[in-house]
Amino acid sequence: MKVIPRDQHTISNKDISDNALSVISNLSSKGHEAYLVGGAVRDLLLGKSPKDFDVATSATPEEIRKIFRRARIIGRRFRIAQIKYGKEIIEVTTFRGNQKKDFSRKEKTLEEFEQSSRGLLLRDNIFGTMSEDAIRRDITVNALYYNPKTYSIIDHVSGISDLSKSKLKVIGDPTSRFIEDPVRILRVVRFATKLNFKISPDTSKAINEISPLLADVPNARLFDEFLKLFFSGHANNTLKNLINHSLLDYFFPGMQTQIKNQAKWGKLIENVCADTDLRIYEGKSVTPAFLLAVMLWPKLVTVINKNPKIKQDRFTMLQSAGTEVISKSNSLMAIPKRLSASIREIWEMQYHLENNRREKALSLMSKKRFRAGYDLLVLRARVGDCSTGLERRWSELQNTNKKTLKSIYNQKYKRSGSARHLFLNQRG
Repeated sequence: MKVIPRDQHTISNKDISDNALSVISNLSSKGHEAYLVGGAVRDLLLGKSPKDFDVATSATPEEIRKIFRRARIIGRRFRIAQIKYGKEIIEVTTFRGNQKKDFSRKEKTLEEFEQSSRGLLLRDNIFGTMSEDAIRRDITVNALYYNPKTYSIIDHVSGISDLSKSKLKVIGDPTSRFIEDPVRILRVVRFATKLNFKISPDTSKAINEISPLLADVPNARLFDEFLKLFFSGHANNTLKNLINHSLLDYFFPGMQTQIKNQAKWGKLIENVCADTDLRIYEGKSVTPAFLLAVMLWPKLVTVINKNPKIKQDRFTMLQSAGTEVISKSNSLMAIPKRLSASIREIWEMQYHLENNRREKALSLMSKKRFRAGYDLLVLRARVGDCSTGLERRWSELQNTNKKTLKSIYNQKYKRSGSARHLFLNQRG
């Protein structure tokens, strides 16, 4: 264990959430150890403003709930206490222990610890000391503890050293840690991308060896990871890192080969990721439905073109193909129904944009998914996936009818409060 005193680091209590400091103070006053932990400590050391402030403590979830009436316990696999202060939520975790210690203890139940025959960690609610907790965390730079009372940082796993070297390293044997929870592979890629850190060689090697286990991750959890990976403001670099580690197909089967063999599809997906990053940077709205609609578009086109001799009109073929593509995607990622419906509407909008008569253009432009459909058309135009001039035509029509459209939006969507949202070129 290494203790870094106040005069050897840059963290100041004034940069920490008052609510997090209050939680730590209350826990300490009741005789429990309590520290700021994880990403907040890491980001403060890097001179960044943390998004969240998490606390680690020796108090059990039940003891935390007794101290904080507003606390609620969530999770079964890992029990966590959430304490809500207005819009801010402070997550408080109890120090994790060595799950193998006292393994013969009779009172230890599946409620505390459970592991599959293959080594997958199903439940880990064995509690222990701070040093044991540090070792149970996944990445060294995320296992730093800050004591606001003594203004010191406590480092059990050489996290400070790795932080200074911009190195991302898994704590312990990376192969074993990835077998326990394959999603840690995606966390490593996400943090390496976010921090612009280099993944250590042993961790990188283990990623390549253990990544097939990602196929067994529950589809709901994989969708959550997709959101974290692609909506952090680093979607473009995330895409590159997923491709570099051959991980993209666990989200979108066959995509890696498809974008490698057809340059325009690779460019389309790169462009939508870069566009997503820019919108997040500019504070504009982003929606998973649009990103998924674009990323799945090459697959949709492939399915439509697979059976060109089927006697169906183009729109019916598009609808049938859309159902097939989303169904297959849901077998990997549990895309919520509301998003699936929006994705279909964005795809169907492509047909209307390509076949709409000029006299009916105003009606089409007043539809709720027009903006998202038009944005997909723009991205397709950039890579040569639609008729030349089509995107320019719809752009001119919008400019020509701007006042009329604003009036229509105000009338149609005033009750939902989305008129301004739609009119300001933000995806609905």
